[in-house]
Amino acid sequence: MNAKTLSPFHIGGLQLKNRLIVSPMQQFHGTPEAFATEHHIHHYSRLAGDAGLVMLESTGVSPNGRLFHNDIGLFSDAHTEPLRKVVDAVHAKGTPIFIQLTHGGRKSWRDSSSRLLAPSPVAYDDEYGTPEQMTTSDIRDELENYRLAARRSLQAGFDGIEIHAAHGHLVHQFLSPLSNRRTDEYGGSLENRIRFLREALEAIRSETGPHYPVIVRVSASDYAEGGLTPGEVAEMLTHLEELLDAVDVSSGGLLPVSPPATPDGYQVPYAAVIKQAVRIPVIAVGSIHTKAYAESILSDGLADFIAVGRPLLQDPDFIGKTFIKPEAAQLQRIG
Repeated sequence: MNAKTLSPFHIGGLQLKNRLIVSPMQQFHGTPEAFATEHHIHHYSRLAGDAGLVMLESTGVSPNGRLFHNDIGLFSDAHTEPLRKVVDAVHAKGTPIFIQLTHGGRKSWRDSSSRLLAPSPVAYDDEYGTPEQMTTSDIRDELENYRLAARRSLQAGFDGIEIHAAHGHLVHQFLSPLSNRRTDEYGGSLENRIRFLREALEAIRSETGPHYPVIVRVSASDYAEGGLTPGEVAEMLTHLEELLDAVDVSSGGLLPVSPPATPDGYQVPYAAVIKQAVRIPVIAVGSIHTKAYAESILSDGLADFIAVGRPLLQDPDFIGKTFIKPEAAQLQRIG
């Protein structure tokens, strides 16, 4: 019986050699100016051989939208060449690579010269402090930053773009009624709360065209009353999927609260809800660490891809050892 995890599948027009994705994970090795370094070249090259796709870590679209002081960014043309070296190293392993474009909103790192911006002046916690409510001009500026970051992503040679709309960052803050208290066209109704994401996707598409892979990462639950639920996020995505080639399903991060429990595959039921609502491929992530479990998720139609994160930080060969080498050994025995 052929393993589904090792079968080819597509994201948009891009065919991947298997269903295994390296999830985006912060490396905290960017320079103070947000440039990628030799660390990123070696790290992503090391992860690239066995996976069908590598996802680069969160990359800031704006100097005031970096998540940490040592994050990487793509908010100037000078950032492009260091990232091209990362792309080339991954391509040398025969693997495509996507970039994850992010603005932290009220969860951004800031120094004395930066502004903390958000849809509404609602603090994440006391440490971050209360953000400024974005004006219409601020919104237009950040949409332009997404567009320019998309242009630079193409110039750096990335094979696709993921827009980060999860984990409590800026796009997620627009989506959730817990953080979006606006009364203008960007707040209130579901249609209005998805407007910023829609316009960011349209800005990205203005650079990429319709055939370049563009995907989104979402948090399917805010783990709080009145927050986003898997059903509402699924409904949001049905209004946006004409602009998307896949959805990457995570959860949480909007509030300083943890999920009630994190058993193996605790986010898979969220992916399954979204899978029922959309026609684009769905990526499941979160404590999916055995081949048998990954196979069952794909075979049962709960998701189309499996993303692997933290285990790769301990063992860069985790995907090969867990999902690929056991299959090779079985084929050898059968032969």
